[in-house]
Amino acid sequence: MSVITVERIKLFSTRSPWWCMVIAAFLTVGFAALTTGFLNSTDEQQATIFITQPGAQLSQMVMMVMAALAVTTEYRFGTIRTSFQAVPQRAALLLGKTAVVAFLAGVIGLIASFGAWGIGSLFAGNADLAINTGAEWRLLAGQGLIFALSAVIAVAVGILIRQSAGAIAILILWPLLVENLVTLIPKVGDDLAKWAPFANGSSFLNQGQDFGLAGAGAGGSDFALGPWWALLYFAGWAAALLVIALFTASKRDA
Repeated sequence: MSVITVERIKLFSTRSPWWCMVIAAFLTVGFAALTTGFLNSTDEQQATIFITQPGAQLSQMVMMVMAALAVTTEYRFGTIRTSFQAVPQRAALLLGKTAVVAFLAGVIGLIASFGAWGIGSLFAGNADLAINTGAEWRLLAGQGLIFALSAVIAVAVGILIRQSAGAIAILILWPLLVENLVTLIPKVGDDLAKWAPFANGSSFLNQGQDFGLAGAGAGGSDFALGPWWALLYFAGWAAALLVIALFTASKRDA
């Protein structure tokens, strides 16, 4: 069997990926139901597609946890040694695992985003939630890309840390806390924050959106790069971390 097939079987043979997928999809769809289900008629007229995606970041975190566990669980129980014996080229094995996890995360991102949009359209029937612009397509379809790249980062962190608790802590605190704390650095904090990887992943999704009930949209000065360059920058971080992780895994004992 190919490495991809083996990694797919290994991933789906445990319960945690299934739970993570269900929770990730439920969070995005559930929050969309909450934000659109209680709108009055006036608010519905102001609503935009953006209000259907408030749970996307939490779902992204859940899929990152799943991706990290796909690696750290093998290190925890020592099964990674057997895997490396079966596939001596460690980079090939870990790349296969990364591909499977990233693909799965991307699919869940698409299901969650379009599912949330569908629920929002159902609950806020008087709102104009039609997908009319490229920015709106980017917000919904782009979730799959961001979820997939986030999973690559999570796998890389899992390979480097090799401990579930430590890897999960880093993956949760990095986008939610660390990148926000950068803004507190005097004089240069705001400029540095624009170059944070997860901030650029978010800017890829949010640039050009009508934020509707969520508040005023961010101006162009709030972003260091255009949307597609921001995605490329985020992908560069994911690729760089994965290369470092693969090199490290190839050089040290399992």
